[in-house]
Amino acid sequence: MTLSIKEVESLLGSEAEDLLTHVSETVPKRQLHLPGPDFVDRVFAQSDRPTPVLGSLQQLFDHGRLSGTGYLSILPVDQGIEHTGGSAFAPNPIYFDPENIIKLAIEGGCNGVASTLGILGAMARKYAHKIPFILKFNHNELLSYPNTYDQVFFASVEQAFDMGAVAVGATIYFGSAESRRQIVNVSSAFQRAHELGMGTILWCYLRNEAFTVDGVNYEASADMTGQANHLGVTIQADIIKQKQPTVNGGFKAIRASLESDYGYLNEKMYTDLTSDHPIDLTRYQVINNYMGRIGLINSGGASGKNDKAQAVRTAIINKRAGGMGLISGRKAFQKPMKDGIDILNAIQDVYLNEEITIA
Repeated sequence: MTLSIKEVESLLGSEAEDLLTHVSETVPKRQLHLPGPDFVDRVFAQSDRPTPVLGSLQQLFDHGRLSGTGYLSILPVDQGIEHTGGSAFAPNPIYFDPENIIKLAIEGGCNGVASTLGILGAMARKYAHKIPFILKFNHNELLSYPNTYDQVFFASVEQAFDMGAVAVGATIYFGSAESRRQIVNVSSAFQRAHELGMGTILWCYLRNEAFTVDGVNYEASADMTGQANHLGVTIQADIIKQKQPTVNGGFKAIRASLESDYGYLNEKMYTDLTSDHPIDLTRYQVINNYMGRIGLINSGGASGKNDKAQAVRTAIINKRAGGMGLISGRKAFQKPMKDGIDILNAIQDVYLNEEITIA
């Protein structure tokens, strides 16, 4: 049973009217390439992607509760490497077992499951034909000291192909000291993935200590994450994963902090293309994805209080901005499986609810 609009309003509380009725006066929705059942035909079929890539992307769009809508709900579980296995799975240790991760994605109605070579490889023969696999091939492990903002290949694109994955995923830490090498490496890997007929998803993150100014972390700033997205679509990511923006004006703040001319900007980025509304901030990310030709999926974020309400809020902002869905992990797997399924279904209900429209 899907969430009703009344239940959605209850979860949103005092923000309900603002988030559900906002009309964007920045970039009008008619200029966007919005998700829909025909997205692969309408958008990707015009590109130079090899034909098998179109088939792989269609498999992803045609699975789970959001099948046939053009929207995506993906379960990502790579925190055992990106953080530690203990910190990721201590809240519910059953997820040390890879099979339970895949079961959560299936029973939660997801379009696909994104995880590591070890997790997906451990269960590939049993499940690769039952739910689309997305192999995340690079990671930043935090056991090395000192920690660095770098991503290391843990797997090859060929290994993803051999296990039956429909897509590969990778992270680039834009703005970090190693970002230019990461761009080259991931671009090459994405080219190979397309040659083999797989889709590509980029975790498009900002990382640099200089991006925190006066206690404000601009790694989630609309202007800077938008530019990271624009770099990501340039290397032919088929889908961009990005943090939902919480602030704006990162370029300006860093310029002032460093007393430099860091970054290029135009004042219309702030006066015409964005506002301080979260839907407009997220739409700026969408327009940097070639006006939505490349789908934007936002991160679900860490688990905490009011996870269901926060997940629904994030999904509404993404959908109404013109985004393509959510990729939410910790809010789902760091609790009993039944509760995790409920949160994944609540996210999906936002995209299934026709009363929640594009702003």
